[in-house]
Parts: sequence; structure tokens; C-alpha cells
Amino acid sequence: MLQEKHQYGLGPGAGRLRAWAAGFTLIELLVAVAILGIALLAAFKALGQAGLAIEEGRSRRLAGWVAENRASELRARGAFPVAESRDEGEEEQGGIRFAWREVFKSTPNRDFLRVEISVSDARLRQHELARLVSFLRRVP
Repeated sequence: MLQEKHQYGLGPGAGRLRAWAAGFTLIELLVAVAILGIALLAAFKALGQAGLAIEEGRSRRLAGWVAENRASELRARGAFPVAESRDEGEEEQGGIRFAWREVFKSTPNRDFLRVEISVSDARLRQHELARLVSFLRRVP
């Protein structure tokens, strides 16, 4: 008969069995929800930063193309601007408006000119996205 009492939860330790069978306490549920909330916030923050990094990478790649296009255009035109001069402008690439700046510098060889091309977002000109250094040759 003593065994039957244990089987139906009437013996020693039966209170622990009934508390466990009843479910979690409110504090346990609140702690679990808080941990889950913190984990989800961290995951969303990481996803947001990954999205920003992808967009920054795309902008830098497009800005690099703008700089390469400027250098190619200067070579194709056979341009040989005055040393220690500058030129600026804007160009669109991939749906983004970029501002570019070219700085021409002399070299020890007078038949060559160094050109530094920097490209930034047209709205945030202080944030340089790409820089290219190239050389122009004087065409005889």
C-alpha cells in the first residue's frame, strides 16, 4: 500500500513532482523572455550592420569605377593639364551621384604628369570612397 501512495504522488517528494508537472514559474518565464529578447536584438543589430557594410562596399566599388573612368577619359582625350591645377565635377554611376576631384602634379620627367583622383558621395563630400593615382603622358 505504501508503494501505491508513492505512485499517486502521496509519498515523500510528491510536492516536487507536482510543482514540476505544473510548469515554469513566472520569474523563469520572464528570464527566458528577457534572454530571448536580448538575443533577437543582437541578431537584428548584426543584420543591420551587415546591410550597411554591403551598401558601403557597393558604393566604394562604384566610386572606384568613377575614378577609373576619369583616368581613362583623360588618357583618351590626350589631355595634359597644367601642373599644380585642379578639376572637379560630378558623375552618376549605378544610380548614385558621385563628386570627383582631380589634382595634377608635376613629376621629375616633364613629359609625365601625376593625377590624383578622389571620389566621394556627392551628398557627403568629406567621406572619400575611392582614390586613384595615375600618370598622364604628354602626346607629341
